[in-house]
Amino acid sequence: MQLSPAERLLWGYGVTEPAHIDLEGIAHDQNAQVIYRPLHGCEARLATFGDRAVISVNSSSSEGRQRFSLAHELAHWICDRHSGSFLCAQEDIGPQNAEARTTEAQANGYASQLILPTYLVDPWLENKDAHLEIASALGNDFRTSVTAAAIKMIKRSKKAALIACHNQTRLLWHQRSRSFPSDFFPVRELHCDTEAFDMVFSDKSRMTKIKKEPANRWINGSGVYRLEAQTQSMRLPDGTILSSISLISENNRSRRF
Repeated sequence: MQLSPAERLLWGYGVTEPAHIDLEGIAHDQNAQVIYRPLHGCEARLATFGDRAVISVNSSSSEGRQRFSLAHELAHWICDRHSGSFLCAQEDIGPQNAEARTTEAQANGYASQLILPTYLVDPWLENKDAHLEIASALGNDFRTSVTAAAIKMIKRSKKAALIACHNQTRLLWHQRSRSFPSDFFPVRELHCDTEAFDMVFSDKSRMTKIKKEPANRWINGSGVYRLEAQTQSMRLPDGTILSSISLISENNRSRRF
């Protein structure tokens, strides 16, 4: 397996299991001081002073959010220090924003590999399904948010699956696995017959049980009405609903997954 730049950094520090990923220690070795304090208008910031830096992380955020923010600023310090200081807003930092070709997106991609390196995640995920309860367990072991873990899980999954994040009115973002059919797309609004629909209009914060239901409640596409899906949903801290959808072929009809 060819390692990414972030993975090569971890490997150089002897990281061979999740507990070894010491972001504060890496920052210290890279001449960056880490400070946790209340921040207003941003999630994290990087202030540079020649060959040294100070990384400030919002102390009001969850541990998973703090670790991703720290990894994001470390990415700026290691990869973009020639650009000077950075002030990164909440919308700049997140694993769902790692694909675009911008400095912030590239920092998100680097951060994702720092906290969830593929060379450790792939063995962890081996023979596991792509459900939110798996993502939650992955996040616990790697000390990341469920969102970051779910995105990594889907990107590495061999199943025909996707995750989708909705609010009360629309689809906010989604991530599909490599084997998910390219002509299938998540619905723009939550279907009224799903538990996720009930959850988004209530204060329920529990994770639903994995259930089998018609795929067209979740997916648009030719022939999707013939398929079923295994789904699971949970309410995120910001009130949005994250769902995992894994397609099931029915009686080996036309499509096989």
